[in-house]
Amino acid sequence: MKQSMKNKRDLLILDGDCGLCHRLVFFMDNRLSTLSNIGYRPRNSQDAKNILKDLPIEVQGFDTVYLIRKRKYYIRSAAAIRCLLYLNWYWKIWFPILWVIPKPLRDFFYNLIAKYRHKFFDQPNSCTFRID
Repeated sequence: MKQSMKNKRDLLILDGDCGLCHRLVFFMDNRLSTLSNIGYRPRNSQDAKNILKDLPIEVQGFDTVYLIRKRKYYIRSAAAIRCLLYLNWYWKIWFPILWVIPKPLRDFFYNLIAKYRHKFFDQPNSCTFRID
């Protein structure tokens, strides 16, 4: 992978104007395992754009969440479910349970939630999640 993806820290790239994405970041931040090493970036930030440029062209323009974990990328439900791996043990135990759900079914529900997220979650005035 190129230089911008050689970062040792995992990154979660989210929609910066989505209330659900903001809630996810704050939810995760308050429940992170002491061993977790993850940062957050709004998708429209220059840093996120540079990272996304290093991904295969066919996934660069998706309107979805991206997780860059150990120099691999995950999108949609695969990224969302892997977020559990950064949390305390009682959240991590949900990962294998959710992972056995077939990917097409997981992505169907992911896409359904993503489609209506702006209707159910207020849009923040600005991107306020911690970026480090």
